[in-house]
Amino acid sequence: MNDSTPVSDTTKTFDPHAFALNLARAMENTGKALSAYLQPRTNADRFPGELGEMVKTLYLVADYWLSDPKRTADLQSKLGKTYLDVWASSVKRLAGEEAERVISPDPRDKRFQDPQWQSSPFFEFVMQVYLLTARWAKELVRDAEGLDPHTRRKAEFYMEQICNAIAPSNFVLTNPEVLRETFASSGENLVRGMQMLAEDMVAGKGRLKIRQSSVGLDVGSHLALTPGKVIFQNEIMQLIQYTPSTETVLRTPLLIVPPWINKYYILDLKPEKSFIKWCVDQGLTVFVISWVNPDASLGEKTFEDYMKLGPLTAMDVIEKATGEMKVHALGYCVGGTLLSATLAWLAEKRRVRVASASLLTTQVDFTNAGDLLVFVDEEQISAIEEEMQQAGVLEGVRMSMAFNMLRSNDLIWPYVINNYLKGKSPSSFDLLHWNSDSTRMPAANHSYYLRNCYLENRLSAGTMVLDNTILDLSKVKIPIYNLATREDHIAPAQSVLYGSQFFGGPVRYVLAGSGHIAGVINPPATGKYPYWINDNINYPTVEDWLKDAREHKGSWWPDWHAWLKAIDAETVAARPVGTGALPAIEDAPGSYVRMRA
Repeated sequence: MNDSTPVSDTTKTFDPHAFALNLARAMENTGKALSAYLQPRTNADRFPGELGEMVKTLYLVADYWLSDPKRTADLQSKLGKTYLDVWASSVKRLAGEEAERVISPDPRDKRFQDPQWQSSPFFEFVMQVYLLTARWAKELVRDAEGLDPHTRRKAEFYMEQICNAIAPSNFVLTNPEVLRETFASSGENLVRGMQMLAEDMVAGKGRLKIRQSSVGLDVGSHLALTPGKVIFQNEIMQLIQYTPSTETVLRTPLLIVPPWINKYYILDLKPEKSFIKWCVDQGLTVFVISWVNPDASLGEKTFEDYMKLGPLTAMDVIEKATGEMKVHALGYCVGGTLLSATLAWLAEKRRVRVASASLLTTQVDFTNAGDLLVFVDEEQISAIEEEMQQAGVLEGVRMSMAFNMLRSNDLIWPYVINNYLKGKSPSSFDLLHWNSDSTRMPAANHSYYLRNCYLENRLSAGTMVLDNTILDLSKVKIPIYNLATREDHIAPAQSVLYGSQFFGGPVRYVLAGSGHIAGVINPPATGKYPYWINDNINYPTVEDWLKDAREHKGSWWPDWHAWLKAIDAETVAARPVGTGALPAIEDAPGSYVRMRA
């Protein structure tokens, strides 16, 4: 029998002998996972800087409470009283008496949906103790005086991560569902789970790269299926032109600038969810930049290089392909930030290349940038720069985990339970497959972005410099469609609204339902989330803006298309792809998007 093969009893009754063997094999796989974690740290003799940053930050909170004996005593007394209340309530319920719970979970909290959290005195007791401890811990940060705003934000974030991590649902012996599965399978689930943990640790090169979707999806076979051709490529991007599906098209072509932090096919998932296919079907000539997944050889590529070799080069290629000097440009997330900087550069150079710009969940001002600001200060950026200097790039798993931590109870812990405790492979889901298909970032480019945008906020301040040119967003006079989403944790709606006020031309600020991805990928056929429009952007908060906004049911896509046509409705015959001066290099989606991190 292979050592990695779990011992199974087909009757699914508990078998002590099989359980013992499976437990031993699970421990062996755990050792492999630990080895994969330690291996890249053997020579460097260091552990992730995030751990040190968390300890240092929470020390400041602890120092406030422990520096005063009375505060310490009050703190202990408050927690001790709540524990006694839980104990008294549990004893009464065990005796068959009626007793109210001291604390109950939020009905929307998926961690405690199993009936045994309510029916079993043991699991109910464990749940209440956890909920009270988590509430108490968060109050420690909230009530700690003397913390500067950035330190308080970091402390709140780290405390939230700790509380999420120690939830009883994340452990075999205190999760009723996992415990039932463990006994029913005689521990097979733990063997499979620890094997997946070891594999994911190896895949992340010593950092946990949680699989959120099964391997049954493939770019070019299941995703990114819109027909087209790669008509140009350089060292950092391929330019894809899509095959028209209508006899006539809008005269002005559309250039899409996606984020280089992720791959472009978020806009071209399965055909029924593909924004790119929908645009083609509406009669647009669509071009999209597909960024390369860079290695160390591209580590010196700068933000300026990405502007020149990305959107500026793409505009020149599109002119050759269509004869049009101007494009409608659309940027998503950090692709929108790059596009905004490019627009300011073009304005300063007085080059008329863009007829309109559409920005999807894009920040140009980072004052209200949300929880990602937790990772931004001089010390943390310097540490990242030191790491990137050695490798030439920032590994994709680093950024992926940072984004997942912003919603750890949705994007981390459910997969820890399902994959590593239950031993079940995740189901196939196109969006989560894309989410885990991370890319690396060139050191020079990423350092510039972190410092000039997040740390120093230079773009909105008018002090960002690219190509020896000071960028001023107020000189950007073209129409702008600026989309935010209500639950965005990466580009908060408040940040996008405030950023709208820095442009010098007309801005249509639109607020869509849901978050950073689902609010954008909301095809009209499903129209799952509504959107809101208010022609005035001069409001201090999104809440104030919403009071005067009009709600519209369904997807924002048709509204955007109508806005685009209102700028220039002229049509021409549909353009063939991959002919003439720009013969096709290969079929879409191209080879760059298939490069794995």
